[in-house]
Amino acid sequence: MNKPFKVAVVQAASIPQDSVATARKAVGLIQQAADQGAKVMVFPEAYLGGYPKGNTFGAPIGMRKPEGRDAFAAYHRQAIRLDGEEVALIAQAAVDTDTVVVMGCIEADGGTLYCTVLYFNGREGFVGKHRKLMPTAGERLIWGFGDGSTMPVIDTEYGRVGAVICWENYMPMLRMYMYSQGVAIYCAPTADDRDTWVPSMRHIALEGRCYVLTSCQHLRRDAYPDDFECALGDAPDTVLMRGGSAIIGPLGEVLAGPDFSGETILYADIDPNEILRGKFDFDASGHYARPDIFQLHVDTRAKQAVVPSVLHPTPEN
Repeated sequence: MNKPFKVAVVQAASIPQDSVATARKAVGLIQQAADQGAKVMVFPEAYLGGYPKGNTFGAPIGMRKPEGRDAFAAYHRQAIRLDGEEVALIAQAAVDTDTVVVMGCIEADGGTLYCTVLYFNGREGFVGKHRKLMPTAGERLIWGFGDGSTMPVIDTEYGRVGAVICWENYMPMLRMYMYSQGVAIYCAPTADDRDTWVPSMRHIALEGRCYVLTSCQHLRRDAYPDDFECALGDAPDTVLMRGGSAIIGPLGEVLAGPDFSGETILYADIDPNEILRGKFDFDASGHYARPDIFQLHVDTRAKQAVVPSVLHPTPEN
């Protein structure tokens, strides 16, 4: 599409103890954004399944406490499966509104959890996923590592859409790979609500000459039950994540946000022609690259711990 269209970033709290209820909440937010004319919308990191801000999972160095194992088991039960009700609900909402939806989740695969982004492309429904390559700090205790097989950029009616999760955005080589795929709408679901986040998003938009849509939850302590361990305190009105969602243009200009006031949906009209105007003097993986000096090699193969081999019987004489 060469004409301008509207996009949205959804700054909303998940319901950490009930992923199906969170998905139903998301359906309402998708409809609300679509009613305002949004064609592409981005939800925060770990929106389905929850981001357990402040929980230690009972794991001092060299120890795993029983209560930490209980916390992980409960967290695992709230994670989503790709064939589960939550994904079906969001897929149907995307179909009904004919919108592109990018949503963070916690995905269960066997005994391991992954911080994942799901892609829904209008009437096609669910079309792909990206698993976070490098969980940050304590996240490595509870989430597995994605591999190069889930780093797609999705072709949509509104341009090529890709997602990079939270501090993956500080990985220059991952960013370069995304630029090389022609990403036009660069989605950055995050749990980082610091003042330093939006400047990083502005840099990425300017570096990639793309639109950046970043979404963070606005989450309070009372979203969790009283017995949830939280290093940030137990006062119900304690803000665990304060939002800061924003929409950035291809020359680094802030089009919407950052917003720290509470749950909200931010909108902006974007013009694909602005991407081409930006490429005039800078294209990180094109005319501004120096492949005679620098080359990035990307391994996009799936890496499985167990790969069964089929043994063919030896023909009898």
